Amino acid sequence: MIKRLIYIFILTLIFASCKNDKKADGDFSTEFNVPDSVIYEGDLEISESAMDEIVQNISSPVEMAALIKSLGVPFSKDYLATTDYIDNYDTNFKKALGLGIFGADLGYLNMYNKTGSVIDYISAIKTLADGIRVGQFFDFTTLKRLATNNQNLDSLMYISVQNFNQMDRYLRENNRSNLSSLIVAGVWIEGMYLVGEVARKSPSAELSEKIGEQKIILSNLMILLNNYEKDPKFKELIEDLEEIQKLFKNVIITYEKGEPEAVEEDGMLVIKQNDKQFIEISDEIRNKIINKTADVRNKIIQL
Repeated sequence: MIKRLIYIFILTLIFASCKNDKKADGDFSTEFNVPDSVIYEGDLEISESAMDEIVQNISSPVEMAALIKSLGVPFSKDYLATTDYIDNYDTNFKKALGLGIFGADLGYLNMYNKTGSVIDYISAIKTLADGIRVGQFFDFTTLKRLATNNQNLDSLMYISVQNFNQMDRYLRENNRSNLSSLIVAGVWIEGMYLVGEVARKSPSAELSEKIGEQKIILSNLMILLNNYEKDPKFKELIEDLEEIQKLFKNVIITYEKGEPEAVEEDGMLVIKQNDKQFIEISDEIRNKIINKTADVRNKIIQL
């Protein structure tokens, strides 16, 4: 879709660049047979550029997991959504949300080099991806091979942009952007849950600030999801997230304009604006946000 959504999957999925290159120029609307049940017939009320801008600002599990690990917080499997009941993800709505949730968990596992559990999450992602007819874009054999060798874990950091765009184009051309939105929502919810649970047991200023930052990101996500609010399932999810959004009204974010700075990037001179962001969030509000996020997340995984 765009860079941020690429980063959302950067620790979780490697796309089959070799297998799919020959299909890059094909007609994806006719190449795969998609049942009517996965097609969204609603009108897309948000422009493509606006959708890109929204998704670009949604935090990735890479950032969340990296922050957690950088604070010296030990790994805990208790934070992860279980893959034992994957068959309960029996609708496309649930499967798309589950893809995002398990994708975020896989990023967390990879960050801590937990190869023993990675295979279960890769298998769950394969099941869900096949269920919404996007499994053809993933090379799960390669994923499993890389995941079982600690020396190859860095390879899970890379992604084929071309093939990601193929999948995204396929979803959009087949009126399935709603599924992309749900995957992003699942990633955000699980990422917030992971940070929240860590902050609950090991509170820190860095984690509180990261939680406070989500005020803006959740607002962007809600714009994306509200495009599909006529769907009863979307409406229910939106209403649940609105409960979190209400709590964020007590978080104050201010900015201080900094001096521009000329820096060199990739051999080019770039002007950067060094603005500062300040986040005010009380312990009480932080804890309420953590608790409500856990409620929403647990409701989803209990199905």
